[in-house]
Amino acid sequence: MPNVNSAPPVSGLAAFNALGAEEAEAGLLACCACRAFAREVAASRPYRDLDRLAETAEAVVRGLDWSGVREALAAHPRIGEPPRAAERPPAEEPSLEGGPVPGSGSADRPEGHPERPEHQERPERSEREAAWSRGEQAGVDTAGKDILDRLAEGNRAYERRFGHVYLICATGLSAEEMLARLTERLGNDEDTERDVVRTELAKITRLRLAKLLGAAA
Repeated sequence: MPNVNSAPPVSGLAAFNALGAEEAEAGLLACCACRAFAREVAASRPYRDLDRLAETAEAVVRGLDWSGVREALAAHPRIGEPPRAAERPPAEEPSLEGGPVPGSGSADRPEGHPERPEHQERPERSEREAAWSRGEQAGVDTAGKDILDRLAEGNRAYERRFGHVYLICATGLSAEEMLARLTERLGNDEDTERDVVRTELAKITRLRLAKLLGAAA
């Protein structure tokens, strides 16, 4: 199985098209951590442009069965809970240029947070993916304690209701906006919320594909 921590850095669509299947899947797992997604999108190469890649990725995300969506959700930290790299020596990852680049191990769970729904463990996450998550949640960096406490409470309520982490494409959103949308979505029924989750996952995947290829989002 491809390991996201073995994914080489990719510079441009041509380099991505030229990767071996396992390397391409490893890069795609950093964008959407579902193995079925990575296999299908990698198998559809070559792509003529980023738009075509993004359209294919969105179609695959929307076509995943719910277990595949849950697999992807398990890689996302809670809103307000940034991922942290494990404190161990970094593994070496192959580079397209042939030299090693730093990697990292699994992310650990901060003190005071309950286990993830259904006792899911976080899959291993590369330093690159952890940095993407931190950047996407930048809106919480300046939030006050009251908002952060309400986000934590909202996360727990959401997980009790739906059984999985609250997912939102947080890029460009303030902590207050993330909290307001969380509160609104708590009123959804299960089918409606699953549709929302797929939409948010597709948005995140599109943005991360652009980052993976070094393109403008």
